[in-house]
Amino acid sequence: MNRHVRKISNYAMVGGIGAVVIATIQGCGDTGAEHQVQQQQVQQQSVVKEGATVTIEKQADGSYKILDEVPSKETTIIVVEDGKKRILSQEEIDKLVKEEAARVDAGTSKLTQNPEEVKESGGMGLAGTLMASMAAGMVGSYLMNKLMNNQNYQQNRRTSYKSPSTYSRSQNSFNKARAMNKSAKSSSPKKSGFFSNKKSTSARSSSFGG
Repeated sequence: MNRHVRKISNYAMVGGIGAVVIATIQGCGDTGAEHQVQQQQVQQQSVVKEGATVTIEKQADGSYKILDEVPSKETTIIVVEDGKKRILSQEEIDKLVKEEAARVDAGTSKLTQNPEEVKESGGMGLAGTLMASMAAGMVGSYLMNKLMNNQNYQQNRRTSYKSPSTYSRSQNSFNKARAMNKSAKSSSPKKSGFFSNKKSTSARSSSFGG
């Protein structure tokens, strides 16, 4: 009789532990959901910017200048020619970047020439102006790596804008967007608890395991 009672009590104990574990898992799940909602709220409030909308205008002399430039979630290149606006397709952007990359490799790109020489030769073309904009790193990061340490390129970037005030306005807007992005990342709630630690440990183990 006592043996049967002990068995029943053991089963009850196991059942109780199971209920506690299930409740704990559910609680952690709720915490994870709350964390995700909090992250989304932080991102929405901060309006994280990761792209650029650039408007490039063709000048009377046939050269191109950056007319306007603002941070945006997606990168969009708008070209104004003869008073008409059009948005470049991804294929057009890729072609322009490829053409400019070939000129950089050949040493004929105006981006790497002395700014005075660029001015005397008629100014920057569409591809060069695109790579002088804030969208350059988003549409042609591999080319940007070649250009960033070139002093002429840095000077030509400034002169690729319609006016000094356009350049200053662009720099200020992107600096502000970066600061907001950094603030959003630093203020995002971090996961805590046994299951989040276990997850990170398992991720490290899998990475070491190859």
